[in-house]
Amino acid sequence: MGSSMLIAAITIAIIMVSTWLLSVIIKNASIVDIVWGAGFAITSWVLALTVDGDSGRQLLLAVMVGVWGTRLALYLAKRNIGHGEDWRYKAMRKKAGKKFTYSSLVTVFGLQGALMWVVSLPVQFGNGDSSPGVGPLAVIGIMVWLVGLSFEAIGDFQLARFKRDPNNAGKVMDQGLWSLTRHPNYFGDALLWWGIGIVGAETGSGVIGFIGPVAMTFFLLRISGVPMLERSLSRRREGYAEYAARTSQFIPRPPKKI
Repeated sequence: MGSSMLIAAITIAIIMVSTWLLSVIIKNASIVDIVWGAGFAITSWVLALTVDGDSGRQLLLAVMVGVWGTRLALYLAKRNIGHGEDWRYKAMRKKAGKKFTYSSLVTVFGLQGALMWVVSLPVQFGNGDSSPGVGPLAVIGIMVWLVGLSFEAIGDFQLARFKRDPNNAGKVMDQGLWSLTRHPNYFGDALLWWGIGIVGAETGSGVIGFIGPVAMTFFLLRISGVPMLERSLSRRREGYAEYAARTSQFIPRPPKKI
């Protein structure tokens, strides 16, 4: 078990330091968002190929994380490349001044690397345990993962289509899955990691890996996901308060009648 945790830590460190060096060269820390999903995918496959464990479960986890991480990386690359540095990193760069070149290694890339390691704990435990599995619990995990992936992917697709229509400029997206929850992509992201956690938990010791989805859900709900985006949208989108009053913040449900 210790070897899988160490290998994951080394892999993530290499990914994040390399990404930081590239960000310094191109002067754009936003690339960390693209590497976020890709980093999970790379780490899961490195674990599957280097750690002794149940090969069936290792392959399953690598595919689950790989599909999610690759889809997310490609989606963000298509959305972000060519549009300059994201406003969040611009604000951090302005506040830190010249120190940002080096401080970002810790405050941006180091922090996200540490979170990546914590969130991927179910993958690390699932790879490092040789007990046989892909059993009934894993099947439940796959189903939860599928629902989560669908919410994230469909939510992203619906939002991208909505933004492509110039008639929607400045309007609130309240259609499709966005009528059930204000953040279907974040809800899906959290849910699919609970599915991955369930697969990892089939080892028994992998129950500890639930720390990962707990951390992912907490950060999405309380730190960097929902709160930051909602503060921004409430300022930039007319009618967002009314939308928020009738629509669930996170867990999907029919909209309230107001």
